Amino acid sequence: MTGFLSLLFLLGGLILLLFAPRLGLVPRWRARRLRRERAVTEDGLKHLLLYSLRGQPATQESLAGSLRLSARKLVRLLARMEAKGLIHSTAGHIELQPDGERRAREIVRAHRLWERYLTDELRTPLEKVHSEAERAEHTLSRERLDALEAHLGHPLRDPHGDPIPLANGSITEIQARQLSDCFAGEKIEVVHVEDEPEFLFREILALGLRPGQRLQVLESSPEAVVVWDGERRLRLTLPEAANIHVRSAPDLAVRPPGTIPLDQLPELQPAEVVEIDPEFRGLARRRLLDLGLTPSATVVAELRTPFGDPRAYRVRGTLVALRNDQAEHVWVRPKEARVET
Repeated sequence: MTGFLSLLFLLGGLILLLFAPRLGLVPRWRARRLRRERAVTEDGLKHLLLYSLRGQPATQESLAGSLRLSARKLVRLLARMEAKGLIHSTAGHIELQPDGERRAREIVRAHRLWERYLTDELRTPLEKVHSEAERAEHTLSRERLDALEAHLGHPLRDPHGDPIPLANGSITEIQARQLSDCFAGEKIEVVHVEDEPEFLFREILALGLRPGQRLQVLESSPEAVVVWDGERRLRLTLPEAANIHVRSAPDLAVRPPGTIPLDQLPELQPAEVVEIDPEFRGLARRRLLDLGLTPSATVVAELRTPFGDPRAYRVRGTLVALRNDQAEHVWVRPKEARVET
């Protein structure tokens, strides 16, 4: 009898381990499977939407390549999406249905807002934000996104320059063209940098090119495009230039004349704040403004730490400490007089 009771106890424990609500192995496995299915579905909807926004027809081949799915898994995915009324698929052509497009815009909004948060608040390197946002986009509720958008100051574009959908799903596109189509002498502003293929994206970032940057085209030929960023001549291959989208900006100076980054200001040299880099946004930008680094303010570089970073600056009578990677985004115009010690 004792052995029978022990067996029942063991079976009960095994059943509890396998099937206990939420904590059992089977419910947890089912929950993981549902999360995976949801993520793949949402990635598929996002792929279809982005192709549509570019004016390109999405196909089964493009979807399978983007999601890295076998033919068998792709068929199952399409059947599942169609059964839910998210898409309509005929003869290899796939169209988003209203519910599918609404959901796709929500995912794109989540992805781009999270990229903005990573760069502005966490100072994540631009080459890493895409993969991290790919994971986070499936976990963010609409309430969290609304709060995040308000915290970031309702940004219009992600760090790559892509428009961030509004809460109602609308997307405001701007007219842009490839840098490879520009002509010599033209003044331009970078509005978007493609993040694929990854090796080209890293090459562009290594050149120091970012959305919001002002450039002047010096040369444009079938072999390369040469631009001036206010400090350097940069030579781009045609594939690199084709992955950079720009708008004409004839009224924008490439960089305010006579200015230098604040981190290069000599010790005890007063200077006038001209601007903060347009691409330097979010909480980090607000902190600089709160410290008094607004246009026309006078700033003096006073003290260096033994390692040179951070550095102390006097702004509006107050001594503040800034890291070099913060100060480099503040452009100042040195004054002739120097502060006497």
